[in-house]
Amino acid sequence: METLKSILSRRSIRRYTGEAIGSEPIRMVLEAGMAAPSAGNQQPWHFIVLDDRAVLDAVPEHHPHSSMIREAPVAILVCGDLSAEKRQGFWIQDCAAATENMLVAVTALGLGAVWLGVYPREERVKGLKALLGLPDHIIPFSLIPIGHPAEEKPPAGRYDPSRVHYNRW
Repeated sequence: METLKSILSRRSIRRYTGEAIGSEPIRMVLEAGMAAPSAGNQQPWHFIVLDDRAVLDAVPEHHPHSSMIREAPVAILVCGDLSAEKRQGFWIQDCAAATENMLVAVTALGLGAVWLGVYPREERVKGLKALLGLPDHIIPFSLIPIGHPAEEKPPAGRYDPSRVHYNRW
């Protein structure tokens, strides 16, 4: 699937068939995340691949909007590494860019995913840090359940020319 088509057809998929996903598609999604731009090329991210059913099933205890993870065969937690910051505070934008790259890659691979926000919700951050044994300098940013879609959604068609301004407001 070409890049623009993947971007325009990407939707939040919250239902999965449960069918397994091989390691190669996951590696490709991770590679897409690591290809994201970052401030000063700091690349302050780490990724935790969750494929242990017990761990996946425990996530909703710490994230109130993650029940779909119980159907997903895998999820990826995108984390910011505060010790890797060269440009203070930009880890958030860097991890957001990585997350979006990963979502587009998932769509291009014919899979489905949804962006679950973790940071800045302190209770989610604390809960996932405890569940996964994250060190203090690693902050969970977003969680991406990935699976074979058990639902279809048409492109959202969100382009709105009234939101576009040229040269000034």
